[in-house]
Formats: sequence, C-alpha cells, structure tokens
Amino acid sequence: MLLRWTVDAVAAGKLLLLPLTSAALWHFFAPHDALNPFMPIFLISNRLPDGKYAKSWFDLAFVAYYVVFFSWLRQLLVVSVGKRVAVHLGVRGKGKVVRFGEQTYAFVYYSAASLWGLHVMRQLPTWWYNTSAFWTDYPHWAMLPHLKAYYLVQAAYWVQQVLVLLLRLERPRKDHNELVAHHCVTIWLISWSYLMNVTLIGQAVYLSMDVPEVFFSFSKLLNYLSMDRAKIVSLAIFTYVWTYFRHYLNILILWSVYAEYNLVPPSARHWSPSAGTYLPDWMQGFIFTPMAALQLLNMFWYALVLRILVRALLTAQATDERSDDEDEGEGDDEGEDREN
Repeated sequence: MLLRWTVDAVAAGKLLLLPLTSAALWHFFAPHDALNPFMPIFLISNRLPDGKYAKSWFDLAFVAYYVVFFSWLRQLLVVSVGKRVAVHLGVRGKGKVVRFGEQTYAFVYYSAASLWGLHVMRQLPTWWYNTSAFWTDYPHWAMLPHLKAYYLVQAAYWVQQVLVLLLRLERPRKDHNELVAHHCVTIWLISWSYLMNVTLIGQAVYLSMDVPEVFFSFSKLLNYLSMDRAKIVSLAIFTYVWTYFRHYLNILILWSVYAEYNLVPPSARHWSPSAGTYLPDWMQGFIFTPMAALQLLNMFWYALVLRILVRALLTAQATDERSDDEDEGEGDDEGEDREN
C-alpha cells in the first residue's frame, strides 16, 4: 500500500496535490511575512541575492515530489494514453501494446528533457561542449534557476527509473543486468556532481545521453507500428545521433577530465566543504572512473545497435536484440498485470 502511487495514477495524483493544496492554504491564511514551508517541495529553493540558486536540504523534498510526478506521468502515458493509442493504430499483442506505451513515455520525456537541456546549456559557458569551462570557474555552487531545476528534475526521473527496475514495473529485457549497472552509475554521477559543485559537466553528460533516446524511442514506436521502411531510416539516423552524442561527445568529456583537470583554479584544488571546493588532485580519477564505466556500457549497447543496423540494411529486418518475445502469452499477461 505504501508504494501504491508507483503503479496507480490516482494515488500519485493525490500525493501531488497535497503540497499544492497546503501551499495555497498557507498563502491565503498564514501571515503575509511568513515563509511558505510547502513551496520548496515543488519549486526550487535557496535563492541568492544575484538571482542564482544554491543547494538546499529542501532539494531532497523537491526530488521526492518529482519522483511521484514521474510515476504519475508514466502511468498516464503508458497505461491511459499509450495503450489506447496503440490499439487505435492497430498494434496487436498485449506485450507490444504495453511496450508501445512505455516507448511513448520515453519519447515524451526525452524530447522534453533534450529541448530543456539545450535551452539550459545555451545559457552556460559550456555551450556547445566548450569543455574548458567545466573547470575554469570552479566551484559552480551558484546555479542559474533553469540549471538547478533541470538538474533536480533529471535526478527525480532517474530515481523513478530505479524504482521501475526494483519493483519490476516493466518486463525485464535481456540486458537487464547492464541496465541496472547503468542506472546505478547514473545515480552515482548525479549525486556526486551535484554535491561537489561540478554541475556544468553533469549537465553536458545529461544532454549527451538524452538526445539519442529521443530517436531510439521513436524508432521503437515505428517498429511496433510495422512501418518497415520508416523504421530503417529512423534507425540509421538514430545510429548517427548515438555515435555523435554518446561516444564522440562523451569521449570529449572524458578527455577533458584527463587533460583539462589542471584548469581548476589552484585555490579550489583542495577538499573544503565550507568553501564549496571538492577537487583535490586525487578527485580526477574519482571523476574519470565512473564516466569511463558509463562509456563502456554505451559501447556494449553500441555493438548491439550496429548489429541491428547491419541486419536492417541487408535484410530489411530491424529487431531490438535486447527484447524478449513480446507476444508470449505468459509474459504479456505479466506485463499487463504490472501496469494495472
């Protein structure tokens, strides 16, 4: 019952309304000079005099709120919208209908996250992967409002994705173990980058991961709609986008960690929580290692992508090798149960 909100859009919606209602009541009935304690639950907090934002303990409540929000949104798009659209468009088989809903959610989320990420990076000195700016003005503890909101909302999305795996809200794929490893590394990178004030490099990694997912989920939707020619063209575009964003740009970031770490100002090359600096020399390896692990996982998936692309070009068949048979009766019923 405690986790009903993870699978029930109505229960999640009720939780989402609690802080909103409480904030409204406080606004109308509390003294006007009293700070509203409910606002930081759904709005970023700790505004500085210059209009930027610093970290706050309220950030944990903010992330928790949006974990519930993404659970609500996922149920809405996967169960209520995605399934109906799938059936209307002629998708057959319970498993495929469920997967269509999941990819609808992925397409909506990653499209929005990519556009938001581009908007945020456009305001930063790191625009278009100007890697030296990751380090030169460290520490980056004062964040633009869009950057802080973007970072924490992304964190909430990935925490919710971990819940999806742990609670088995989606039928496990053949690469389940790799996916678990990916999510663990991602949560780790999000946490330390935010705590250690290296959010500029974190934002660049976010964007490089999100954009390819837009094209991947779109290709999957075309696959479920049996649009063979369109899905092969989409797959080719996706492969190019994946190559550029998840390998070229990510390796560029890795190179920056290796070769440009010395651009960190000497005054910030020590561990001093009171000053917001956490980048002594030994932290270089601490940053490089998990990012390299993420790149290795991406290489694993890249090999599968290339295999699918070659097969598609030679045989006009484009099938995701990570997927189990989505038309099997037992698996379909199981997937159906998890969404209801």
